[in-house]
Amino acid sequence: MSAKKLLSLFVLCCSLICLPVWAIDVGEHAPNLTAKTLNGETFDLQKEANQVVIVNFWASWCEPCREEMPAMETYYQQHKGEGLKIIAISMDEPEDDPMVHKVMAHYSYPAAFQRDADFQGFGRVWRMPMTYVIDRQGVVRKDGSVGDPKIDLPLLDKLVTPLLKAH
Repeated sequence: MSAKKLLSLFVLCCSLICLPVWAIDVGEHAPNLTAKTLNGETFDLQKEANQVVIVNFWASWCEPCREEMPAMETYYQQHKGEGLKIIAISMDEPEDDPMVHKVMAHYSYPAAFQRDADFQGFGRVWRMPMTYVIDRQGVVRKDGSVGDPKIDLPLLDKLVTPLLKAH
């Protein structure tokens, strides 16, 4: 990792140090999350009632993050008509905006920059990727701060499909 990326990560960690590490647990109601997406629309988790929502914190320089994104796109295309929403929050610094736009050009689910999002209730984003799954009642069913295996289609099918089928 370049010195620039390390410095950016250090600054990010320092700026978020006042946030709790363990803000939410599985079984708790998800905190509010609002964001202005890259295409200028507003995402508001509270307005996504009766939807299953995947919240993914990622960065363009994070290889594991980029490796998960094709599976999320495939799953999203297969299930968006069943009430699935995804929001990808980029933790990149402003100088990396062109790379974020380049990466997200391959995906149809919305993304936002961290600076255009309010996600304080999720706590510190201390590693990436961090992915949360929230059910139709707004309850966290996958805590992104727990070191789960990377997101792939079998894991999405196991975690998310039952939530989509439950009404």
